[in-house]
Amino acid sequence: MLANTKLVSVGSFDFRLNHLLIIGILVLSFTISFLLRIQPAEFGFELNEFDPFFNYRATQYIVDNGIPAYFEWNDSLSWYPHGRDVSSTSQVMLHLTAATTYWIFGGGTDLYDFTILFPVIFASLSAIVIFALVRVIGGTTAGLFSALLFSISIPILIRSPIGWFKSEPLGLFFGLLTLYLLLSGISSQNKKIAFLKLVGAGIFTVFSISSWGGNQFFIIPIGIFFISLPFIRTDHKFIIWAIPLYTITTILVSLTLERVSSNFIFGLGGISLIIPTLFLISCIFIQHKSSKNKTRNGLLFLLVLLITASILFMINSDSQFLPTASHRYLNALNPFLTTTDPLVDSVSEHATTTIQQSFLFHSVLMIFSGLGIWLIIKNIQTKNFSIKNDMLSFSLIMGLVGVYVASTFVRLEVFASISVIILASLGLTVLTKEVFANKSTSKKLFNKLLSFPFFAGIIILLMLPMVYPVGSEPSSITHMPPTILNGGSAYGVATNDWLDALDWIKNNTPKDAVVAAWWDYGYWISTMGERASLADNSTLIDSIIKNIARIFLDNPNNAWNSLNETQADYVLIFVAGEKLNLNTPDSFYTLLGGGDESKKQWFMRIAGYDTSKYLHSDGSSGTDYFWNETLLGKMIPFNVLGYVNPNNLNQQSPTFVPGMVAIYEKDIKFTSDGDGPLRLVYASPGFTEEKIGPLIGVFIYEVNKDYKPLS
Repeated sequence: MLANTKLVSVGSFDFRLNHLLIIGILVLSFTISFLLRIQPAEFGFELNEFDPFFNYRATQYIVDNGIPAYFEWNDSLSWYPHGRDVSSTSQVMLHLTAATTYWIFGGGTDLYDFTILFPVIFASLSAIVIFALVRVIGGTTAGLFSALLFSISIPILIRSPIGWFKSEPLGLFFGLLTLYLLLSGISSQNKKIAFLKLVGAGIFTVFSISSWGGNQFFIIPIGIFFISLPFIRTDHKFIIWAIPLYTITTILVSLTLERVSSNFIFGLGGISLIIPTLFLISCIFIQHKSSKNKTRNGLLFLLVLLITASILFMINSDSQFLPTASHRYLNALNPFLTTTDPLVDSVSEHATTTIQQSFLFHSVLMIFSGLGIWLIIKNIQTKNFSIKNDMLSFSLIMGLVGVYVASTFVRLEVFASISVIILASLGLTVLTKEVFANKSTSKKLFNKLLSFPFFAGIIILLMLPMVYPVGSEPSSITHMPPTILNGGSAYGVATNDWLDALDWIKNNTPKDAVVAAWWDYGYWISTMGERASLADNSTLIDSIIKNIARIFLDNPNNAWNSLNETQADYVLIFVAGEKLNLNTPDSFYTLLGGGDESKKQWFMRIAGYDTSKYLHSDGSSGTDYFWNETLLGKMIPFNVLGYVNPNNLNQQSPTFVPGMVAIYEKDIKFTSDGDGPLRLVYASPGFTEEKIGPLIGVFIYEVNKDYKPLS
């Protein structure tokens, strides 16, 4: 065949045309991944979201002070005055990998710029890693399909654009590499190579979890897969040492990293790995000791294990004699825990995945993955399939677990995406082979005629999500400004309001100043403003976040006392709205653009307050009490004028009416020269400039230490 045409020989290796095709498709996958991810750079070359700023500062600390100093570092700018033990509470491997690659490849570039590009490189390289993984499962064709599908997967793209220097890009790279080494190791015919790959898989398992704790959800399908191995593999002498080798390596390596060892071994991931490994050993022993009914005896043992585990989990839910995973991880496994923790629920990436989002994220891949499952089962029954049973078993397990885990948190859609990509790639491969299965001479012409519409149809289906629906295709979804340029607001604009505000803090406040703000902005304050914050995005101390929420909702007198107790010198708030174009000499605004004015309901829930006191029946519009009696209401430099019907501006009301929208005018209550508890010392350009359209406003108040609370 033409694909096997030899192009050049290097020693004993013949480089053929099909190798060139493979390289070309992988280069294409990498390029597509790279180009889609760098689109936000058009708005500005900045880190994206919140966590990347701390990760940059932690990497900078390693570059400046060395690795040993990093493991002794207590960050005094975080969670003032408590500080933060960085190595025990951070994605250590992310910081170490970034610093190491910077030393090797940085070439004198600015570290900030290097970390902006870092996620793009590793996320794009992951397309090649998933090729290797799926190639082990279903062959080269399936691997190539997976690389192309991975490069345009929306859930993965939105968690790894340029500047997204946080957990997922590197974590998924290491996680996929773990799966490749594990499956390749247990499929290898060479025991020495198998040994090295399984040890490597154990090492990268720990690396992946240390980069992103969410990778523990990779352990669940691995554990279930281990349970299935005694029933689908006959080479028990091999797997009885191969699987324990991987597990032992993982445990030993995890002991070298403080955060992983404490949270993994006795946590969700460790239990999901250790118990299945012990089951595998015991089940093989039982089967070998059984003269007959080996499979039945193994299944009975599995049933006993499941019943025992269920009883232990039920007892532990009350007595807590075993350590449990955090609420976020438990919520992913138990959807009924949703809404039980307001702090977790307030994070947008922890929102429950909707059916509309699932169809948008996976679209036609759902069809191909379902087709893949059907064809896999069909071909297993007819014994007309070249993929090994253990690889098929892993694919199905991964598919079910990935989709289930992703059903609770939208952030975990990356696991559903990987699962769907694997199954869809297998489905496309089997479908392709089915079309060309008949090699008889009498049907050659028919096959040629059939192949063109088949491939045309496949290409159309795969290209459809790239262009439809308009505005929700990958190129549009990734074309968004970095968060620091729009404050995470609902507006797709790029401004310097946040950068200017943080620069003002850095250059106009004492170096020992402490800034109080909602935890969303903590990393920006400590990294770009270089000042201590009371709380940040690590959400380590819930009680402090709850206290900040209560301060914002308290009356100014009590709030002033509380701010002094926290030793705060400044208070920062963020407001997002829009200036209306009404052709009047006066300026009017709407406020509900994703700033603190839109988060106030979460402040109330986290503080444990009854929202009806502060909000009208729509759940978002503030009552008179909120605007006139709370510190946050008085800090927002706007005043409610009335309410209008957005569909008919002539319908107006001085009081709240359901369905109407509040209209505001500027009103600074705590002026810079006033004698109140706070003084406005900085307002970003978005507030001071009179521009029609989106308003991004950052406001910094100084705590008036001379204020005399009213009795």
